[in-house]
Amino acid sequence: MVLDKEAQARADVWKYAFGSINCRVMIVVVQLQIPDIMKKHGGAISLSDLSAAVGVPADNLYRIMRFSIHHGMFKKTEAPQRKVSDEVVYYAHTPLSLLLTIDNVGPFILLQGAGPHGNFGGLTVAALKSGNRPDFKNLNGNGNGNGNGNGNGNGNWDDPFYTTKEFTDAMACHARVATSAIIENCPEAFRGIRTLVDVGGRHGMALSMLIKGFPWIKGIAFDLPEVVAKARPVDGIQFVGGSMFETIPKADAIMLMWILHDWSDETCIDILKKCKEAVPADTGKVIIAEAVINEDGEEDEYTGAHLSLDMIMMDQLIEGKERTYKEWAHLIKAAGFSRHNVKNMKTLVSLIEAHP
Repeated sequence: MVLDKEAQARADVWKYAFGSINCRVMIVVVQLQIPDIMKKHGGAISLSDLSAAVGVPADNLYRIMRFSIHHGMFKKTEAPQRKVSDEVVYYAHTPLSLLLTIDNVGPFILLQGAGPHGNFGGLTVAALKSGNRPDFKNLNGNGNGNGNGNGNGNGNWDDPFYTTKEFTDAMACHARVATSAIIENCPEAFRGIRTLVDVGGRHGMALSMLIKGFPWIKGIAFDLPEVVAKARPVDGIQFVGGSMFETIPKADAIMLMWILHDWSDETCIDILKKCKEAVPADTGKVIIAEAVINEDGEEDEYTGAHLSLDMIMMDQLIEGKERTYKEWAHLIKAAGFSRHNVKNMKTLVSLIEAHP
């Protein structure tokens, strides 16, 4: 049924009014490990079997699954044997639900309901008017109120939450998905690179995948000293502690994956300048993996996700933001790079190559 614009608006307003429940349901679906249980089961699974496996009463689980099916998570399907009663409900995976397993995007979904997430307070009238986000640690009851501890007003990375397994698993999840897309779609970006520094490389997951895909590369995982101190040895990777605001190890190329969206334009320019200093002037490059927002009516299937992520950045980090093509071009030029190119990989991030 096609609704006129006013009728559609009357329906849409309620969709937005109740919209926060979408994420909450997806979180509980992953917490219950429904996608993993169904994948392990193989084939269609009955409501009663699924109820027993997750430990949730069938009537409650039915309602969760009904909502999930409406939004494309899972589907109802026929019984594997025709002799089964028509009243028995069976469920099967969809392409969306297969992404929600713990070895896929599941850990990143769990992050949205973990620790301080969803309770940052940056997306409020007071914060938007003042340009200052509320004190994160007092807001969440887990600190002495010293804010981010680094004096830049942008982030609370000294909060204990960011050392938890939940956060680390979520970041590893994103790195795994993004790096797989990079290897598949942008192999040419790594030709001729002998040494590669991953800024914010944590424990080397992205680098280890890149080295496996491009075995001629020697990797340097560069992160805070307390982060790399906990890293296990990985063949082909050297772990170096330091600060990207001071000096970055020299290499043929520098990679920044989901780093710059945390920071203001001014800070991004400073970081990019440090990267430019670390690569050869004639053959070096800086590889940036970040969202690129399409504007001017050129929306694609990821535009909604990019705009949502931008609102999350506003809620978490007043100075952090997702950027458009024009905004990225401005930062790269202001940092002194001569040229750059952008490749849309049909995933959450695009690959930007900046050349000195």
